[in-house]
Amino acid sequence: MDKLKIAEICKEKNVRYIKLMITDLLGTVKSVEISVNKLQEALNGEIMFDGSSIEGFVRIKEADMYLHPDLDTFAILPAESDKELGATARLICDVYTSDGKPFDGDPRGVLKRVLKELEKYNLSKFCVGVEPEFYLLRKCDGELTFSDNGSYFDMAPIGSDEVIRHEIVTELEKLGYEVEISHHEVGPGQNEVNFKYDDVLKTCDRIQTYKQIVKQVALRHGLIATFMPKPFEGKPGNGMHVNCSLFDNNGKNLFFDPNGEKQLSKLCINWINGIIHHARELSAITNPIINSYKRLVPGYEAPCYICWSDSNRSSMIRIPASRGKATRTEVRNVDPYANPYLMAASILAAGLDGIKNELNDVPSVSDNIFELTREEREEKGIKNLPENLKDAIKELKKSKFMKEVLGDHVYKKYIKAKELEWEEYRVLVTDWERKKYL
Repeated sequence: MDKLKIAEICKEKNVRYIKLMITDLLGTVKSVEISVNKLQEALNGEIMFDGSSIEGFVRIKEADMYLHPDLDTFAILPAESDKELGATARLICDVYTSDGKPFDGDPRGVLKRVLKELEKYNLSKFCVGVEPEFYLLRKCDGELTFSDNGSYFDMAPIGSDEVIRHEIVTELEKLGYEVEISHHEVGPGQNEVNFKYDDVLKTCDRIQTYKQIVKQVALRHGLIATFMPKPFEGKPGNGMHVNCSLFDNNGKNLFFDPNGEKQLSKLCINWINGIIHHARELSAITNPIINSYKRLVPGYEAPCYICWSDSNRSSMIRIPASRGKATRTEVRNVDPYANPYLMAASILAAGLDGIKNELNDVPSVSDNIFELTREEREEKGIKNLPENLKDAIKELKKSKFMKEVLGDHVYKKYIKAKELEWEEYRVLVTDWERKKYL
């Protein structure tokens, strides 16, 4: 895309409004909407906004910030367009300070900065594919109920969300997504729609748009879509497995080695070990909210132990069976509430640290970890992920590695936001407590 091409499309498609989108520190999508008359100003990075009003950005005296659009993210938003009122388009932006420099607190900027590290290792591309899950809920007499009674791979009429999934897929394809699979998940009203892996920055941009599309389509049908990690006790949680692979300049998947252990390259083993080594430090990023840790409990497929395997779904990192160009590492503890840019930057940095230091001391585990006793896990050197957000914050606070990855601004602002969240939760008296003790 270039400025001239975008202007031509806007004229041809009768674009009236343009959303300039950014992501705040906690992963929430924000936008400044402009009239198409301001398009050239926007394309030149001249649209200003108040950064002090965005979570984790700056203080009032540093408020003036600028939106620099990534031209390749331009897209018409079919779900928000009207034949009579005109079309709405979007541009995903990087945030710049008033002196023309990239803003240290921009999550997208954090990922772009970490991506520059690939050059040091003669790596060309970090590709990511995600598997975000969500529940569809219906409001009935003031109570939320499941949209259907379906289970894994169920079809209509039991799995009646099929029509809604089809509509979500259609909207995504209009935006250029290559949707690979959609299906009913294990929980009632739980669904999954997966799109093809791509360059990590593009994938993170797509995650943010994907969530908006799912919620918009749900609302059309009078439903509420939630990506909350564990919305219901006793029901499966919503995960967002992250499939990672590294490529060289010739498009070769560097995780595959036909002669290596499990047909994995030495570089891949080092990558896995790096993520395992830093897993506890990453948890406040990969599992960022109070509710995240209600999902990471034994008895469900969500992992709570730090290990890897080529087949075991109870491990934190799994190696799917595909080999060759499709060889990848699946990080399974991540949930959809993670800020995708910070999550991807943290995983990439941890994997590269494993490659840099040639870490290879963590062997794969073939046992079902949920069936092992604590003593057996300790004997195998298998550690737990943090059990709550407070513990995850503690790990983040003592991590020099994560401070370097996130940068001083994001690191401090993120920890402060999470500490406030924990304190708010800590003093809350719940219905469970009243029923139990009153």
